[in-house]
Amino acid sequence: MHRVRLNYVLGGSAGTAPIRNPLLDLLQAVREQGSISAAARTLGLSYRHVWGELKRWEGELGQPLILWEKGQAARLSEFGAKLLWAERQAQARLLPQIEALRADLERAFAVAFDDSAHVLTFYASHDEGLAALREHARGERLHLDIRFTGSVDAIRALNEGRCTMAGFHTRLAPAPDSLSRRTYKPLLRPGQHKLIGFARRTQGLIVAPGNPLGLHSLADLAAREVRFINRVRGSGTRVLLDELLAEAGIDPAALPGYDREEPSHAAIAQAVASGDADAGLGIEASARARGLGFIPLAEENYYLACLKSSLEQPATRALLALLATPAWQRRLAALPGYAPMSSGAVLSMSRVLPWWRFARRGAA
Repeated sequence: MHRVRLNYVLGGSAGTAPIRNPLLDLLQAVREQGSISAAARTLGLSYRHVWGELKRWEGELGQPLILWEKGQAARLSEFGAKLLWAERQAQARLLPQIEALRADLERAFAVAFDDSAHVLTFYASHDEGLAALREHARGERLHLDIRFTGSVDAIRALNEGRCTMAGFHTRLAPAPDSLSRRTYKPLLRPGQHKLIGFARRTQGLIVAPGNPLGLHSLADLAAREVRFINRVRGSGTRVLLDELLAEAGIDPAALPGYDREEPSHAAIAQAVASGDADAGLGIEASARARGLGFIPLAEENYYLACLKSSLEQPATRALLALLATPAWQRRLAALPGYAPMSSGAVLSMSRVLPWWRFARRGAA
């Protein structure tokens, strides 16, 4: 087995790879720009440096990385393309763990350099809006320690005292007898829990650019034996998919790939981008970030759940104030498929989720 050591640094702003390696950044730039000189300009490096690095790595790996033909654009070799695909897919699959590592480091430095900074611990369903909020909050001396997990696990973590906030999502008007009710109602208790408005977002089919298979519904997936990629059990998106399938009268076993699972929206999008799958259910922002097609299927409300007793904590009050600011709401609305939804407002759980019915006082 050929052994290679790659050194990584944590990525920068939102939208970049979560961890970065110079070689993989270089291959990505060549693939996107079609020439070494353009790739060098994109990365802020000299042509000579990029050329030297490519030759050095080709010698170390024992394989060509770039193919040149006179008068033709530079392109990745088959080995170079496979290397880039495998590394990007690994990053997408490891995104929750990478983000947890980032959160641990940021929390340590936030406390070390500013003991007045507020720290708020989240367990939450994977969401691009929350990732953007974490970056936005840094400038407000509010550190959001976010661990991305499934919606079910997030609420359980809240109930077990492992976090202050839990992020989960449901359709705009979840039916009283829906799978969402059977999943979330046993975990939430009116009077004990409170919901905070966060965002409205769109979920749908993530497909190849231009939707070459002409997919428009879940029924199309089953009828055409499309290679599907699914989210893991316990995720809110898996609950949504099963709910939509039941409403359409489609047996999950009819979807080729229903049992293939990925841990995040980013991993779903990467699987489609690499050609490893034809379609997966996910959020629009992840599809657009990779230049993929998107067919909307459902709108959701994304909520933040907390214990009623935590509402008066300084860190929680700081979060509510930040969510209500026009600056944050403009940033959220700029994400594809997102819009503010009662951002920062404390909501009555029994009103926004139709799963509880209480007798009015004085009623016979």
